[in-house]
Amino acid sequence: MNIDSKGYLLNYKKWDFNIANRIAVKESLILNTDHWKIIFFIRQFYCEYHIFPSLRIIIHNMKKKYSKKKFNSQYLFLLFPKGPLKQASKIAGLPRPNICL
Repeated sequence: MNIDSKGYLLNYKKWDFNIANRIAVKESLILNTDHWKIIFFIRQFYCEYHIFPSLRIIIHNMKKKYSKKKFNSQYLFLLFPKGPLKQASKIAGLPRPNICL
């Protein structure tokens, strides 16, 4: 697994479930279904647009797709305590985002 000094995968096209789980373990996370929903969404968005979605875009799409009120910023920070975009992007095998969240 080729990663940079911060633990981000160097080539996001080489990502797979095993890599995601290995990164999650290093991040002290046990991934559940909601984690994977966020990870897949961020990955799909990045692969399609080559930019990271904002937290607002993530929340809007999660509520729209899964129609659950629990997908709010507080819940995302419970899932990814080091920051939803930063930590989820790392697990999704994406480059290090250069945004605050």
